Amino acid sequence: MRKRSSIFECIEFSSRTKIRFSNITETQMLELAEFLAPLLKVGDSILLYGDIGCGKSVFARGVIHQRYRIEKAAIEDVPSPTFTIVQVYDSISPTITHVDLYRINSVEDVEILNLDREIAMPKIIFIEWPENLQTDRNVDVIIDLEHDNQARHASIECKDTNIESSIKTYYENE
Repeated sequence: MRKRSSIFECIEFSSRTKIRFSNITETQMLELAEFLAPLLKVGDSILLYGDIGCGKSVFARGVIHQRYRIEKAAIEDVPSPTFTIVQVYDSISPTITHVDLYRINSVEDVEILNLDREIAMPKIIFIEWPENLQTDRNVDVIIDLEHDNQARHASIECKDTNIESSIKTYYENE
């Protein structure tokens, strides 16, 4: 993990399940991604909300790179899946699937992707533009990224209280 910046100086606990980081830099967002990387487990679905350019792919890339470092594996190129729609990283365990639904327009498009198909290797899945799913799915972590000309913000909601507890514990011991 890179040297800590001040990501935990930007934290506020707005509810029992929602944690907000205000006025964060891209470096701090990557620090948050690296912190969350080892906390994610097989089967987790992470939904990434936010406007174009707010850092959804940057965040997912940060998690994926950290998982490569944890496994001491050679880090692969981690492009945004904007044009490929789905990128699969199966040289690490668990496999990570990164999906960008920006160009998805219908339920039929989502069904063609078959996001819930059984694969031989267990996986963690990141979904950008989840509002384009047009269906409900089980969600473990919701990350909402916002930006304006002045600041970037991140909110995290976790179904898994272990992730939330880890963030709070780390913050309290910082």
